Amino acid sequence: MLKILFHFYNLLLIVLYIYPGSILGFLVYKDLGRQPQITSDFFSISSNHLYVFVILSLLGLLSTKKIYLLFLYLIFISIFLEACHIIIPNRSFQFFDLFGNILGVIIPFIIFAFYKFRKKK
Repeated sequence: MLKILFHFYNLLLIVLYIYPGSILGFLVYKDLGRQPQITSDFFSISSNHLYVFVILSLLGLLSTKKIYLLFLYLIFISIFLEACHIIIPNRSFQFFDLFGNILGVIIPFIIFAFYKFRKKK
């Protein structure tokens, strides 16, 4: 069940990222140009992007045993999707968003590795 949820969330994320405008902004504000903000950004990192990739990473970690491949995939997709904003109309590439994506992937993996290390002791 978690594997299906991971794949669904992953597909939904890709659709939201490549759509030329903000689908969530349209649903919340009736404005495709406005993005809902969950919390304020911190340390020049997009909090929304961090949260999205933390959830995706956690779902992936809970649904597979191929941790190394998952990590490579998530790092790749986090960079690729943000880079796509260079060519998608009404979207813009931002390093703050990219940092949020990458940090959102790395944090769960560090926690997972720490948990595995502590569990072995």
